[in-house]
Amino acid sequence: KNSFAAWLQHLPIKTDDNTVYLFDGNKKRNQNAQFKVLNIDVGDKDLQQCADAVMRLRAEYLYSSKQTAKIKFNYTNGVSIPFSKWSSGYYPKLQGNKVVWVSSQNNASYASFKKYLINIFSYAGTSSLSKELRAVELKDIQIGDVFIKGGFPGHAVIVVDVATNAKTGDKCFMIVQSYMPAQNIHVLKNPSNTNLSPWYSVAEIKHQVYTPEWTFEANELKRFID
Repeated sequence: KNSFAAWLQHLPIKTDDNTVYLFDGNKKRNQNAQFKVLNIDVGDKDLQQCADAVMRLRAEYLYSSKQTAKIKFNYTNGVSIPFSKWSSGYYPKLQGNKVVWVSSQNNASYASFKKYLINIFSYAGTSSLSKELRAVELKDIQIGDVFIKGGFPGHAVIVVDVATNAKTGDKCFMIVQSYMPAQNIHVLKNPSNTNLSPWYSVAEIKHQVYTPEWTFEANELKRFID
């Protein structure tokens, strides 16, 4: 009931407009990738991109479930930035490639939490996030797992639902993404099987997972470490 999986299954969707908008209010050029658009703000800066959306969802769950001590992400340079230090009144300041914590007015309010995320989005990405997750096999896929290719550029999508066929044992999953430029988080269609879309069948995946705007290797599935 209180799991990350249950939280992801109940994400709000837009019912009045299924258009993906960019952070600046313009429409995304490709409007054929999304099945549904999540009703979650994207901000007014080009920051909440692919890995950022994954971190946003994970952090929002931990914040809403009062597990703020677990909110922690690494910068691309490997430095850990925990929300607990941020909320206790410190701000991470870059001096060269080093991080120095300076006194600030940061606190545990939701407004401060959103500022923390903007800071993380500015200095983290697929390269850093991929190193924080542990690899899992596709057959063991669970809600909350992440398909991720760390790099410059890389990409990441997160699994928001999984269903298992009681007779065959086959698993189907649903994924959401943001992308570049920063844009509304949206449920992806399955371009390989329009009849099953937006679900993806594990049994149909051999070596690669084809999504509308990125192809992942089947072994690029990872999981958050609690």
